[in-house]
Amino acid sequence: MTQAQSTIPPKAEKFMARALRLARKGLGRTDPNPMVGAVIVKRGRVVGEGFHRAPGKPHAEVEAIRDAGTRTQGSELYVTLEPCNHHGRTPPCTEVIRKSGISAVWFGMADPNPGVKGGGAEALTRAGLQVRGPVLEDRCKRLNEVYLTNVTLGRAFVFLKLGMSLDGRIATRTGHSRWITSEASRRQVHRLRDRVAGVMIGIGTALADNPSLTTRLPRGSGRDAERIIVDSSLRTPPDSKIMNPSSPAGVIIACRAKPPAQRRKRLEQAGARVLPTSGSKRVDLPDLLSQVYGLGITSILIEGGSELAWGALNAKIVDRCLFYYAPIMIGGQDAPSGISGTGIDKLEQAPRLTDVEVSRVGPDMLVSGRVSHQGS
Repeated sequence: MTQAQSTIPPKAEKFMARALRLARKGLGRTDPNPMVGAVIVKRGRVVGEGFHRAPGKPHAEVEAIRDAGTRTQGSELYVTLEPCNHHGRTPPCTEVIRKSGISAVWFGMADPNPGVKGGGAEALTRAGLQVRGPVLEDRCKRLNEVYLTNVTLGRAFVFLKLGMSLDGRIATRTGHSRWITSEASRRQVHRLRDRVAGVMIGIGTALADNPSLTTRLPRGSGRDAERIIVDSSLRTPPDSKIMNPSSPAGVIIACRAKPPAQRRKRLEQAGARVLPTSGSKRVDLPDLLSQVYGLGITSILIEGGSELAWGALNAKIVDRCLFYYAPIMIGGQDAPSGISGTGIDKLEQAPRLTDVEVSRVGPDMLVSGRVSHQGS
């Protein structure tokens, strides 16, 4: 059914790379679906292309077939994800592909959804098409790391973002923190907010900074993510900026199992959704992730503070770290660090980053990578 990665010809990688660029156009807009791009090639020339734009909209393969028109007969399809073979909001792509006259399909990665994995490739093979892949599988998986976590673990994907000095401080000993990182870094963070489904902070950050957590991009573009405060005892003031009624995004206050009833009532009257978790004293973060995923929140950007950062790492729910370092040193034993909490006892217990990437963002440095939790 499939062809070994070692025998994938250069032309397949070339056209799959083009399909990946198309897929990225759906960044932050396809949840809970994956980002998918498709390219149709005939006699070495691209005759059609497309990408998945939003849930309920045509899949990438359908977009590409429509774009190609009558030129699909005897052509090859390059698609970043194995075509679907099940009915959802749209008909199965395998039927459309089979009827189009396409003779060969190259896919980037198999669909990881346990309920459909392998079904599309098998159906096309039975229909007489050549099916080959995976092609550029690692790049395809990286593009859809949120979707992969959603369908395999049944929870939201978590980014941990911190803005720090070179010595890991997020404020001075007097609490002065605006601004440690540059305007370029802050613009990039707002683009991240536009792409995720939820933005999360701890109650300490909510009380100290009173942020609105809205997305502010040039010309008023961008989408507000659902705002989430981790607040075990419901100390969030009902008149906080986060309750801004002008934002279409909702507010979730996550708390312990039995929160103070009067505080809950005041926050709900202010427009927040109070979400008790299974923790008896503190918010149970894994339970919270499972609950918000059930509400349709597929990805979360944790923006602060240091206690929440440690709690999320300690609970082994952080999937990717994004650490912005400004070229300054703050010092001071009382200056808060980006990650606090109890910490680890032995170095072999430390969460580690894999596939680390380092880049410049204005004058700052961004270190990003997937989190590998030791022993998990």
